[in-house]
Amino acid sequence: MSQDKVRLSSMAHGGGCGCKLSPAVLSTLLSNTSGEQTFKQLLVGTETGDDAAVWQVDEHTCLISTTDFFMPMVDEPRDFGRIAATNAISDIYAMGGRPIFALAILGMPLGKIAPERVREILEGGREVCQAAGIPVAGGHSIDTLEPIYGLAVNGICAPSELRRNCDAKAGDVVILTKPVGVGIYSAAFKKEQLSPTDYADMLATMTALNQIGAELARDAGVHAMTDVTGFGVLGHALRTKLGHLWRRCRSRAGLPAVATPDTDRPADLGRATRRLRTGPGERASRDDPGRRLLFSQHCRRDARGHPRHRRLVAQASARNHATGCCACAAPV
Repeated sequence: MSQDKVRLSSMAHGGGCGCKLSPAVLSTLLSNTSGEQTFKQLLVGTETGDDAAVWQVDEHTCLISTTDFFMPMVDEPRDFGRIAATNAISDIYAMGGRPIFALAILGMPLGKIAPERVREILEGGREVCQAAGIPVAGGHSIDTLEPIYGLAVNGICAPSELRRNCDAKAGDVVILTKPVGVGIYSAAFKKEQLSPTDYADMLATMTALNQIGAELARDAGVHAMTDVTGFGVLGHALRTKLGHLWRRCRSRAGLPAVATPDTDRPADLGRATRRLRTGPGERASRDDPGRRLLFSQHCRRDARGHPRHRRLVAQASARNHATGCCACAAPV
């Protein structure tokens, strides 16, 4: 097959955030970092597996830094660039900040993919950066066996608006700002079982910046936030970022989340793709037998609206703030 027609997704052994190392592997790799030198200005490091690192510059400003890159889960180069850039920039919003500039991270298998298609990937990423109001100020590129693209993004916030994943309070409501199930859509696409309509739906969700995070961070009733990608809601709740919210907020009902898919398509596609190799998030959830999460109906109608056009950000807020936050998170 020519370099102009090869499927990008066929060049990668995994796609999107499903390429992430499992939580168990990460725990092993980071297990010897506890004795490292401490820095007073480092407000967020590796301790809680948050969305970004945060350094307090002065009493008014925090610098937020994150890197995010992965292999393609779609075949259109421009779409791949848009998805990867959205994923990286959204980590800044999930910390309560606003992005200020980005650097591109690029790895391409030279000789297997046409330069014109690589340029389209970069253009897709630049398009999302323009939508966020930031420049791509540089980057780094290497020759790799599989396509890789992403961004290193810097942002800023006021110290009072910083939102970590570990500051939820007992009794808080966990709000998901869009329906879950994108990973199932992606699996169906890889098996060529996703319709054009469903693909457009998936793409709209995966390229929508979660700018709502910066707005919610100004609300003192929102105690914690995190971006839920890669391991799925269950994977995050059991072992990773969302787990910090869950452990603080949980009651006898388990994870008091709101916002559910407004169609049955994820379930239908899940049955159609049940034989596809699972990602680390699903395996992480499956490896914890007996642990179950139940979803409350609190604010369900308010949160549903049409939230599928928002990137999924989980926020922990005081129960009396939940309805207002749901209304804020739903697009107009």
